[in-house]
Amino acid sequence: MPSEAAAPAPWVLMYHSVAAGGEDPYQVTVSPRRLAAHLGWLRRAGLTGVGVGELLRARAEGRGRGLVGLTFDDGYADFLTAAVPLLRAYGHRATVFVLPGRLGGDNAWDAEGPRRALLDADGVRAAAQAGMEVGAHGLLHRDLTACEDAALAVETAGSRGLLGTLTGEAPAGFCYPYGAVDARAVVAVRAAGYAYACAVTPPAGLAAGPYALPRAYVGERDHVGRLLAKGVLHRLPLARTALRRGAGSRA
Repeated sequence: MPSEAAAPAPWVLMYHSVAAGGEDPYQVTVSPRRLAAHLGWLRRAGLTGVGVGELLRARAEGRGRGLVGLTFDDGYADFLTAAVPLLRAYGHRATVFVLPGRLGGDNAWDAEGPRRALLDADGVRAAAQAGMEVGAHGLLHRDLTACEDAALAVETAGSRGLLGTLTGEAPAGFCYPYGAVDARAVVAVRAAGYAYACAVTPPAGLAAGPYALPRAYVGERDHVGRLLAKGVLHRLPLARTALRRGAGSRA
């Protein structure tokens, strides 16, 4: 059997907002009902959702079997009001990637809207106190591959410093806005002191690894069967375990 170090990249799911109904031109929202179906299926399949930092530590210690990374990008206020209660009810944890330069603001980077409220400082602290990992998503949700050197440093090191002041602990994890990452962005993230960084699909020429972790997008159309298929396509041992144990479950 392959060792933990030789195992494939971990299965990490990428969520954003959790809300019922409304416009969703960028398909970044799942309903509470859909999220509950996903979290319930993971539990029935013997899988536990955890923050990415916890997942990587467990794998390094040879105890990552049965763990799935759960991430929520952008730090929407509904993470605290809708996602956290469900995560706790089903016995899971997650990482929320927040924007300390937009605390209490909204998703102004989405030209088409609709506007969605972001966590404020109290909300970020409450998420951490609820047992969730808080990571950085940059300062203002800028494409790091298009930033000049000074802006790149602010988006990486600057956002880490602000979150450390806010929560009392500098974040271990970073998430590239838009999933945009190149070698220069990786260097900046490592230099800022992060232990890992999440991408979506690393571009050609940039190997997946702790500073370019691939993730599987999850949207409202992803019923449990589709979620399972995404795991199988990632060719993960834990997804095959879930296929055996959770087959037949549907949202």
